[in-house]
Amino acid sequence: MAAFPPHPSSSLHPPRFQGTDVLLAQMNILDFIAQNANHSTMFLFKCRGWAPLWLLTGVLSLQFVDLSAASAWNRFRGPNGTGVLESSVKLSQLSMEDLAWKLELPGEGHSSPVLWGQTLFLTSMNPQASSFYVVAIDTLSGKVNWSREVAYEAFSKHDFNSFASPSPTVDETGVYIAWARPESLHLASLTHQGQWRWDRDLGPYQSQHGVGVSPILYQGKVIMANDQLGKSSLIALDKANGSLIWQTPRNSDKAAYSTPCLYQAEGEAGQLIFNSAADGITGVDPSNGQVIWSYPKAFDKRSCSSPIVAGGKIFGSCGSGGGGNYVVALNPPNASSANKVELAYEIRRSANYVPTPLALGDIVYFWSDGGILTAADPKTGRIHYQERVGGRYFGSPVATGGEILCVSTTGELVVVEAGPTFKTPHRLDLGALCHATPALSEEALYVRTAWTLHKFHQP
Repeated sequence: MAAFPPHPSSSLHPPRFQGTDVLLAQMNILDFIAQNANHSTMFLFKCRGWAPLWLLTGVLSLQFVDLSAASAWNRFRGPNGTGVLESSVKLSQLSMEDLAWKLELPGEGHSSPVLWGQTLFLTSMNPQASSFYVVAIDTLSGKVNWSREVAYEAFSKHDFNSFASPSPTVDETGVYIAWARPESLHLASLTHQGQWRWDRDLGPYQSQHGVGVSPILYQGKVIMANDQLGKSSLIALDKANGSLIWQTPRNSDKAAYSTPCLYQAEGEAGQLIFNSAADGITGVDPSNGQVIWSYPKAFDKRSCSSPIVAGGKIFGSCGSGGGGNYVVALNPPNASSANKVELAYEIRRSANYVPTPLALGDIVYFWSDGGILTAADPKTGRIHYQERVGGRYFGSPVATGGEILCVSTTGELVVVEAGPTFKTPHRLDLGALCHATPALSEEALYVRTAWTLHKFHQP
């Protein structure tokens, strides 16, 4: 096990940095290249084989996202939180012979790995040493590039949670992390080399179950939902120096652990989508934090899963340890609906609570905490099947190559083939506690159990 030297101080004094964001706005690919011809990075677009650029100029629904974010698994559940990335990994053929390396982590945690180039970032917590770690790992060798330590104080949380549950996010400039102490919620940034850039104290954090929401990057901002029992808000910080750009007050109820995604209707500006028990499902203007629309009666329980967009619908779910979980599908506002949000349908049977849904093709999949997989038509809610895959799940499914993977709380990798008909799953058991969502690259799968990181690569 590698040594993890402590950072000399938890008081961070950031240098000034200026990053250049490359935004993929509402334009075609050729326009983007023409407007960024002096940029030093060459971007290649892969569509099931290499396609000439002119074929891509008609691509629709480009989601108004950072191009850097679209080219890497750089946030919780990858590009826009979809959980989907094209990779050479054949999930249904995974075996322990594909294990490229295994790394023991300092302490434990449930945050999911994020990737940038050849580096993987995650967080961990050692309760005995009262230390919170940020770790950068070389993906080829499995060796630790660097680790940084923050003095930490444990506090009350749910037994299923950890003190290192929020996943980092990363871009070409730095890595961004969130953690909480009893008296404060923190959002901070480091360089790719491990130097601290800035640390923002967001004030007290109150929750029965601990902290778990993850930040995202968008248009030069680090954005995070701070939905808690105490003073709640949505927050956007300048990614370069951590200064506050906007803060939107929220109602307070049960703490929410939902990480936002981006939604953009054709011909309209992008919106940030947030879920919480207190405010339901909300569309927010990313430039200033103003609420565009809200469906406050969406949930009557805690929201842990994150929103996704599929079939023109926005999905969210809520639930509790005692049951009563359900999924909500909304028709977002548009000109034809007089700019009013409408409930499309609900799924009340065997719904997910903690795992986030996944959309692939023209089917949306709901992997429930209790091990029941539901496949449905996202436009109508018609159920294709509901089948028991077994196990218990707190991590969310990911997909590549028409196959869907979710890891159980006991570390069993369960793979099902996408489609309207259920087929017998492929299984690979790691035999270790796992509440984290896996990460995909173009050529590898990374599975984080509570104390260990695994890389799977198929030659």
